[in-house]
Amino acid sequence: MLEWIGLPATAVWWAVIASAAMFGLTLLVIPWFVIRIPVDYFADSERTAADSPFRSLWTRWLFLIAKNLLGLGFLFFGLLMLVLPGQGILTILIALMLLDFPGKFKLQRWVVSRKGVLDAINWVRKRYQKEPLIFDPYAEP
Repeated sequence: MLEWIGLPATAVWWAVIASAAMFGLTLLVIPWFVIRIPVDYFADSERTAADSPFRSLWTRWLFLIAKNLLGLGFLFFGLLMLVLPGQGILTILIALMLLDFPGKFKLQRWVVSRKGVLDAINWVRKRYQKEPLIFDPYAEP
């Protein structure tokens, strides 16, 4: 079978190991992110600009760059996990929460409004003794 793929056996085994590691990592990281979503994050249809916890402009920029680089990493590995074992879609959703782009909040509200997504998020939050997310599905997206 390895001849059909066209890769050396070592490369295939490294891909299997990396895939298993990414799968295990997502099982740990996804609940960590889900329980840190503020309860009222989706309560309003519009997101207001939050005050930055950083006083220095340089610190704020470094934080934004680091956060977006981390988001790009999650996006890359999420796309890989669409074809490799792992929770690709959930990892892509984490990437979208980390990345800054126009229309981000509208996209997040749309995803959470899908059937079962809010229930799954609140199920994870309940397992960690966190309050369920407040979501107004009738607010304008």
